[in-house]
Amino acid sequence: MGENIGSKGPAGLTSKNEANNNITSAAPHIPIIAVTGTNGKTTTTRLVAYIVKEAGFKVGFTCSDGIYIQGELVEKGDCSGPLSAAFVLKNKNINFAVLECARGGILRAGLAFDQCEVAIITNVAEDHLDLKGINTLEQLAEVKAMVALAVKPDGYAVLNADDDLVYAIHEKLSCKLAYFSHDPHNQRIAAHRARGGIAIVPENGCLTILHGADKIPVETLSNIPITFNGKADFNISNAMAAALAAYAAGINIENIRTALRHFEPSVALTPGRMNFFQFRNFSVIVDFAHNPHGFKAISKLVTSFNATVRVAIIAGTGDRRDEDIIHIAEEAATIFDELIIRQDISLRGRPGQEIINLVVKGIHNIDPYKKTTIIERESEAIDFAFKNAPKDSLIFITSDMILNAVTYVQQLKDKEETLK
Repeated sequence: MGENIGSKGPAGLTSKNEANNNITSAAPHIPIIAVTGTNGKTTTTRLVAYIVKEAGFKVGFTCSDGIYIQGELVEKGDCSGPLSAAFVLKNKNINFAVLECARGGILRAGLAFDQCEVAIITNVAEDHLDLKGINTLEQLAEVKAMVALAVKPDGYAVLNADDDLVYAIHEKLSCKLAYFSHDPHNQRIAAHRARGGIAIVPENGCLTILHGADKIPVETLSNIPITFNGKADFNISNAMAAALAAYAAGINIENIRTALRHFEPSVALTPGRMNFFQFRNFSVIVDFAHNPHGFKAISKLVTSFNATVRVAIIAGTGDRRDEDIIHIAEEAATIFDELIIRQDISLRGRPGQEIINLVVKGIHNIDPYKKTTIIERESEAIDFAFKNAPKDSLIFITSDMILNAVTYVQQLKDKEETLK
């Protein structure tokens, strides 16, 4: 997706300046932490911004939900490209920027900055392939690497040591390196520590920064709400990346620890990212999971819920490859007992029935008898799921217009509260 802003962009910034030729030449340099990757970008960006704010900075950040200046949403929509970043960097009311850098904006116009202090690459996985000349994961990794290549020589690239494609990017870099991994015995990190490098891992249930031979406890997973008591591996990854980036930027551990404790997976702080709602007879999670890697990542968390039935509302994305749409449906069919197929608001060039057929094919590849219902309109699909939800069931809702879905579920929750 490109930036979801008008032709003049936020605050009248014209799109002709979007290409990276001195786009921020009028702006004084402020510290920048840039975030890219296939999944986890927005949550990581929001968490980094939260940590930086906790440390006392005046923060501006961009993400796929909008532009935020000192906590205020000033532009709604997908603002993960260079035009939005340039707007933040020219804002005189901030002294620190956290910028989500998505594939589309990088390919279209590069970056809005020449250098940054820290860059995070969360992961590289199947999504947006066969679009804009990017046909393989290796090519996608090269696009993501552009963000790390912008790090100052004395700055840090924060890389996922569990992801082979992300880890390999270190070979192209001349800046300092920092790694995160779910494996406290990761050999890549062991070798990096032996050279005095920094990393972060979960060790004995606690996020721990490794700085050479030193071990610095950050916070126990049970005290970090977005990890869902350590069951959400994907958010453990995001928390590690954010904490390590903040540490590399010079923010003290106490500020990092406090922010991790108070950053809730809520509509206020992470809209559309693992937002949990407890209704009277069932539970609901609304999330932006939209590719096979994302669905695979949620599996451990979803299956940890003691639910009588697990139901998902899913769709295929029209501009993805046939195999990607099928693979998403296969992952969903593996995790959930029942599936409701809806349609995205934008079909992105495909006939709606063709997308539905591919989703059905993926479901049937796993289980031809899986209970499946087709309800094309999202609100009607949600209404159907809620009306027919067995007691103590879990309903998982994915959406392309994620904030609309969150708002609708919140309205239904508020309505239930008024009827008590």
